[in-house]
Amino acid sequence: MASTTTARTASGGRAAKATAARDASGRPAAAEDDGDSGSRSIAAVERAMDVLLLFGRSGQPDLGVTEIATALDLTKAAVHRILTALRSRDLITVDPNTRRYALGHAAIALGRAYLARTDLRAMAAPELRQLSATTGETATLSLRRGDTRLYVDQVVPDQELRMEVALGIPYPLHAGGSSKVFLAFGTESDVDAYLERHPLTAVTEKTVTDPAKLRRQLAAIRKRGYATSAGERQIGAASIAAPVFDHDGHVVAVLSVAGPAMRFQHEDDTLAEAVVAAAGRVSAQLGHIPA
Repeated sequence: MASTTTARTASGGRAAKATAARDASGRPAAAEDDGDSGSRSIAAVERAMDVLLLFGRSGQPDLGVTEIATALDLTKAAVHRILTALRSRDLITVDPNTRRYALGHAAIALGRAYLARTDLRAMAAPELRQLSATTGETATLSLRRGDTRLYVDQVVPDQELRMEVALGIPYPLHAGGSSKVFLAFGTESDVDAYLERHPLTAVTEKTVTDPAKLRRQLAAIRKRGYATSAGERQIGAASIAAPVFDHDGHVVAVLSVAGPAMRFQHEDDTLAEAVVAAAGRVSAQLGHIPA
């Protein structure tokens, strides 16, 4: 009898535990454990994303564990675990000699996939609107097509005296501020090839037609970070143009402000700062990190 009583007591204990394992809604209490586990998993994913994003914005080619831990306020042990997980997916790579970490080919592939579907016009549109509103001039976006440059978008200010550009019309790369930016921030071999293929034909009387003078202008543009033009492509018009770079540092587009030349004589510095800043923000969206 004693053994029977013990068995019943044990059975009753199991029943009590089974009853206690259910909450007021009748669901197993294990669901709470699942919720806690899910929260921990989400937190781990967020920390891993923070590490990846840190590589993207640091401006350094590689980072050490201590640098990452300090920047993100994590323990070194936590950083090691995160880096190990990211390395297993080729999102992060490590130099075995220096023990410093860098983005892996899988992370770079993600970036390239994003860039492949990027619409530059859509990306630059808010900057064009702000640039035109800030400067009171026409803001433009230009792309290169072979040995020509064409406007692909513009925002025109609400002014009685204003400038509008023709979209989709090809212009030579040696005439005008936006055109010369493409040459200035390209390679020397690109400039050499352009000069070999094309005579520097005058578009207006102010268009540069001397190769040596053009090279000097391009060097000056590279040094100050933007180009200016007054009547080189259109008489009576002036512009200031700055490059948009991709993640590899290649110039992929040009932003400019253009308008009547009389309004550009005393405001070049202010206008140039606005154009360069706008172009820099678009470049940042393309993954460009200034040197």
